[in-house]
Amino acid sequence: MAAANTDGGLGTILAAGERDFLVRNSGEQVKISSIEASTVALYFSASWCPPCRRFTPKLIKAYEEIASQGKSFEVVFVSGDQDEESFNGYFAKMPWLAVPFSDSEGREGLDGRFKVSGIPHLVILDAKTGEVYTEDGIEFVSEYGVEAYPFTPERIKELKELEKAAKDNQTVQSVLGTSTRDYLISSKGDKVPISELQGKYVGLCFVVNGYGPVDEFTAVLAKIYEKLKEVGEQFEVVAISLDNDESSFNESFTKMPWLAIPQGDKMCEKLVRYFELSALPTLVLIGPDGKTMKNNVADLIEEHGLEAWEGFPFSAEKLEILAEKAKAKAAAQTLESLLVSGDLNYVIGKDGAKVPVSELVGKTVLLYFSAKWCGPCRAFLPTLVKEYNKIKEKNSDFEIVFISSDRDQSSFDEFFSDMPWLALPLEDERKEFLKKTFKIRGIPSLVAIGPTGQTVSKDAKAQLMIHGADAFPFTDERLEELQKKLDEMAKGWPEKLKHKLHEEHELVLMRRDTYGCDGCEEMGSAWSYRCDECDFDLHPKCALGEEEKKGEEGKASEEAPAGYVCEGGVCRKA
Repeated sequence: MAAANTDGGLGTILAAGERDFLVRNSGEQVKISSIEASTVALYFSASWCPPCRRFTPKLIKAYEEIASQGKSFEVVFVSGDQDEESFNGYFAKMPWLAVPFSDSEGREGLDGRFKVSGIPHLVILDAKTGEVYTEDGIEFVSEYGVEAYPFTPERIKELKELEKAAKDNQTVQSVLGTSTRDYLISSKGDKVPISELQGKYVGLCFVVNGYGPVDEFTAVLAKIYEKLKEVGEQFEVVAISLDNDESSFNESFTKMPWLAIPQGDKMCEKLVRYFELSALPTLVLIGPDGKTMKNNVADLIEEHGLEAWEGFPFSAEKLEILAEKAKAKAAAQTLESLLVSGDLNYVIGKDGAKVPVSELVGKTVLLYFSAKWCGPCRAFLPTLVKEYNKIKEKNSDFEIVFISSDRDQSSFDEFFSDMPWLALPLEDERKEFLKKTFKIRGIPSLVAIGPTGQTVSKDAKAQLMIHGADAFPFTDERLEELQKKLDEMAKGWPEKLKHKLHEEHELVLMRRDTYGCDGCEEMGSAWSYRCDECDFDLHPKCALGEEEKKGEEGKASEEAPAGYVCEGGVCRKA
């Protein structure tokens, strides 16, 4: 929460030089002195910024709801666009006021006054006194919407206290119902009273139609659901839809054998915040007493598949049984159990030549999950080819198998043509099994299988990026050996240094876990030249002048103008 700022009211803050007005998207000029709203938000945003374009509709919705309730609120757009045409196109969608684009000095002055380092940024203040209620307006509008009005520290504190009280006194009705709705719906359109779920275990499944990981998860959950029903468990699932339109929701819900909160119900958005949703798929488990037992059992279900039903309701004792079964299954893993399925007992080389899986047994094999459409994959491929060739020069018992996520054969063929190793065919049923087995959530990804068929590393990419070909054979023993070697080398490195990429402060050599290098933008670990104050890291090889290149993976969005980088939910000045 920002400190109070009583340095003048709205007129003092927004007026610049001889300009004492703001504009509407119609071109109308509005005197700042005529603004009667008691609460005003300054919206720093730009059309080129993807996070801004995602947030603007949320702000419009909150703005219109606040207005419909007769509450006193205004928004002023402070543009970061690079030209007037972009400003006009973006501002045309906004129902509020703006600082004229022509007043670049005024806009820059507001940037400086409120120390805006990234957008979207929403400063909410008292129009009369200029007191800043919060500079975290993006967060509060996203989380609470109209309920956060007037966005004062007292109101935000009250909302947080209400949430805590709700959790302390949680029931199935308080989680799933509202003052005007005491029912859920079935896929057939029936209304089912929430009271029928009392005394049962309830799984809250957050769903998005067409999102692969969620679709795959709900297909497995449906089978587990039916099995638990079959053995008499008191278990129900409720879908929490994150879809924006009813047709998308209906398309996915018709395939589900359980209940749902009606699509578009505001409770869906509230539950995202209430359970601090951070990933999909997510399945929250509510106990028979209405209290939350586990915030997410989706990982358990993905790890154990259909067998997860045997661990229900996922008590410590049941989880131990599942863990023992998984341990035994992993111990029995072989390369054949991973790569052979019925008659599919081969991988392919160039020109589609079939190579029996038996020829790979006894080797260290990297499973390379990648795709041509993926920018980071294309950027990583030359490095992987280079290190592959280095390893192959010294170790004939090594191979890579490409597992493609490409969408058509021509893309697969083009990408595979640059690879000197083997692959699974594009349309191959084994790919989904391998993705699920190793929980592949992002690409490029490398999984290392040792000569015995056991998994030796699920993150061989990081090891390869840090150690290069020296990481072979990717075992814990080899990594420990490399770590000792690095520690010995570090004894000869300077404890502090200055670098042209970070001239503000000295960089200090320190031990680090995995980090992102701000020089080459690749991963690093063990040692870094770091500035804690600026959260800045350099690989020793970058800091000591051994490597000057910039990686492709961390480049700014092509939509952002020079000097900006877009990451996650914000675009910042580089």
